[in-house]
Amino acid sequence: MCLRSQTTTIIFADMQAAPLWDPKRCQFVGILTVTDFIDVLRYYRQTGADVVTLATRSIADILADEGILSTVLRKSIPRRFAVNSAGEYKESDQHSSFLAIDAEATLDRACHLLHDQSLDFLPVMLAPDMRVLATITYTCVLEHLVNNFREQRRLFDDTIYDLGIGTYGEEVVVAYPHQSLHEVLHTLHMHGLSAVPVVDENTKKIRGVYSRSDITFLTKASDAEDAVSNLNLTMDVLMSQQRTDVTTPDALHTCSTRQTLQSVFEYFAQVKFNRLIVVDDEERVVGVVSARDLVAYFL
Repeated sequence: MCLRSQTTTIIFADMQAAPLWDPKRCQFVGILTVTDFIDVLRYYRQTGADVVTLATRSIADILADEGILSTVLRKSIPRRFAVNSAGEYKESDQHSSFLAIDAEATLDRACHLLHDQSLDFLPVMLAPDMRVLATITYTCVLEHLVNNFREQRRLFDDTIYDLGIGTYGEEVVVAYPHQSLHEVLHTLHMHGLSAVPVVDENTKKIRGVYSRSDITFLTKASDAEDAVSNLNLTMDVLMSQQRTDVTTPDALHTCSTRQTLQSVFEYFAQVKFNRLIVVDDEERVVGVVSARDLVAYFL
């Protein structure tokens, strides 16, 4: 199947990722995500390659293209998770093999595989018939933790800041309204981030949040050339085009450094979020707490 057709299927099925099946080898060989397609568009823009050819290229062609694999599809790891227990820098190559977990495995094993391999999606396999039952994400795991442990209030009375959950201060990566989508996507890729808070350049106050999986610019495009051209749109324009009639886990949700872990759990129970942007009393960004940060605290 060609890359564009597969990505269109994922988008219209309202999925973030889909396992890749190789009919010749009769096995799963990887995962294709919406952000992979966006990253391939970035490659075509920055190299000046003829984007018209993308319509005829298969997924296998793309994954065999060393130029693409070694640049836009090479996954970076967030700095705070990039060093292992031995003090060595970890690397992640999510397109060279298919990592999955057996349906009989424990949740603890799944969490460690997600975290240690720096995965965004972990397929759950029914081994006997090679069937993918579901995919696990950090948000899925966090939902389980919240549903099962939020009543144990005595455990979670400390603030997320005191517990060291999240990224704060100069380590926080932000984007500005005047920046182009291409610039912001490159920043997200280099830092291994899934989203970035957009702040006012003068006041530093929060304006919104932009996620790598946001397909707004794709839905506004009539073809691949138009999609590549839309990478030049500014954050200001893109945020004005985002839908406000639906709530997604990537929507903007804020909290303060005074929030306890218990209150964060209670908030997640009401509104499933992928991350919280930590702001001060003046609505200036001081930190980011992701679902991965929250899950990693318990590992």
